[in-house]
Amino acid sequence: MPSEPALRVEGVSLAHNTPGLDERVHAGEIVGLAGLDGHGQDAFLETLAGLRAPVAGRILVRSGSTGYVEIDDFRHATRLGIAYLARDRRANGIFPSLSILDNFSMVTLGRDRRFGLISPRARRERFERYRERLSIVAPGGNKPITALSGGNQQKVLLARWLAREPRILLLNDPTRGVDQRTRETLYQAFRDLARQEGMALVVLSSELEEIFRLCDRLLVFREQGVVATFSGADMNSSTVIAAMFGRVA
Repeated sequence: MPSEPALRVEGVSLAHNTPGLDERVHAGEIVGLAGLDGHGQDAFLETLAGLRAPVAGRILVRSGSTGYVEIDDFRHATRLGIAYLARDRRANGIFPSLSILDNFSMVTLGRDRRFGLISPRARRERFERYRERLSIVAPGGNKPITALSGGNQQKVLLARWLAREPRILLLNDPTRGVDQRTRETLYQAFRDLARQEGMALVVLSSELEEIFRLCDRLLVFREQGVVATFSGADMNSSTVIAAMFGRVA
C-alpha cells in the first residue's frame, strides 16, 4: 500500500460519549464494514460520504498536490472524488419516471455539453462504454429505467457514479436484491476498480460471505465504534460473529 492513504478518518465519533475512530483507507484497497443492525456501520459510511456530520472529528481526502482536504458535506465529498452508491435504489437511486440514459447521466450532465448544449451522441457513447464494461442488459437508452431488472438498474446506478471517475467508492449493500449472475459481475467490477485502477473502496454488506470474497480488511462495529479489525486468515465467520456480539478475545 502507498504511504499516503486516499482517505483519513481522524477522531470521528458517531454518537455522543463514544470514542473517536481513527482509520486509513489506501488506494487499491477494499475495506469492509460489518456489524449488527444499528451499531454504527451505516452511520460511518454515510459520514464518509458527507451525508451526515460526525459528532466529533473529521474526514480527510487526499486531493492532489494540495494535500488533504476536510469533507464538508455530500456535494463537497463528490467534488473531492468520493462516490456513494446507496442501499435502497428505489428510494435513493433511480428516478422511475426518467429514461435509462437520463438516470445514467444525472450527475455528469456537464460532461455531455457541446457548445453549451447537451449532446445526445456524447451521452450515448459514454453510456455504451459502461454498458459493455458492466454487462448491462438494456433494451435501449431511451426506455424507462423501470423496464430493467433490479440487477441492471443497480448496474446503471454504479455506471452513473463511475462516469464521474471517482477515486473513492462507497458501497452500501451493493448486491442487495440482485441475482447471482449480477453479483458475480459486480464483484469482478469492484476487484478491477481496486486492482487495476487503484480506486479505494469501502463496502458495507449485510452478508459476511460477500465481505470475505471482496475485502482485504474488515472493520467490525459494535455500539457505534470499531471493536475489531480483521484481515487474511483471521477474517472468518467465527471471529467476526464473535466480535459482532462483543466476544472479542
